[in-house]
Amino acid sequence: MRKISRDTIVNTVKELYKNATIFLPEDVSEALLKAQKAEKGISKEIIRHIIENQKIAREDLIPLCQDTGIAVIFVEWGVEAIYVEGDIMDAFNEGVRLAVKEAYLRASIVDDPIFERKNTKDNTPCIVHFRPVKGDRVKIIIAPKGAGSENMSALRMLKPAQGLQGVKEFVIETVKNAGGNPCPPIIVGVGVGGNFEISAFLSKKALLRKVGKQNKNPLYAQLEKELLAEINSLKIGPMGIGGKTTALAVHIEYAPCHIASLPVAVNIQCHSARHMEAEI
Repeated sequence: MRKISRDTIVNTVKELYKNATIFLPEDVSEALLKAQKAEKGISKEIIRHIIENQKIAREDLIPLCQDTGIAVIFVEWGVEAIYVEGDIMDAFNEGVRLAVKEAYLRASIVDDPIFERKNTKDNTPCIVHFRPVKGDRVKIIIAPKGAGSENMSALRMLKPAQGLQGVKEFVIETVKNAGGNPCPPIIVGVGVGGNFEISAFLSKKALLRKVGKQNKNPLYAQLEKELLAEINSLKIGPMGIGGKTTALAVHIEYAPCHIASLPVAVNIQCHSARHMEAEI
């Protein structure tokens, strides 16, 4: 068995969180450049500013956005790797805490969502999704998620009879209702199947896929294409000002579900589609 130390987890999480808030993935940058070429007038100028903002963040090592997000962490933990230094969640939270301190990230987490809403002052606790996998390696993906786009996300328990058309209508309705609030151009993550909570998880996991990389299932790949075309036909455009590019991509993930249900979740991601990964 391979031992994973607390320091390894803490330092990996710290560096990933810091860097994810600063450096936009290359696939997102390329998609924005492509969108800029397709736009005209003020819409083209808006994307130019978005791209310029990326350049400034990269050169000055400052966050892409003031909302440095709640730290959402996806972990693939090899079953032949063990952690023996206490509570592993403490290590993940310490990594987030140190990143906030060292990179001067905004603290945005409150400990009680309804009553006191007291700020924890260090962006903890983080959200961690664990998945056991073969081997002795540990893969960590950090995806800081801001409230502007997260607040525009939605979930609906459709009836199976609503089928494909019901799914399409719900996705389009969600994007239409969001308008310019999630800072388009957006990436639309769709989770279908599973149950209530799994569909939401899948919709967020879908955002980790490289922009434009289609689902391996040709039926879902075609649905992604159709939804992207319909979303862009809404002409919400960059930052809601109008234009050809409302979304850079639609990514769908799916899972088996109960015969009596059809869960669908839509997780909207702003143009600062931040995520970074490492393997230890």
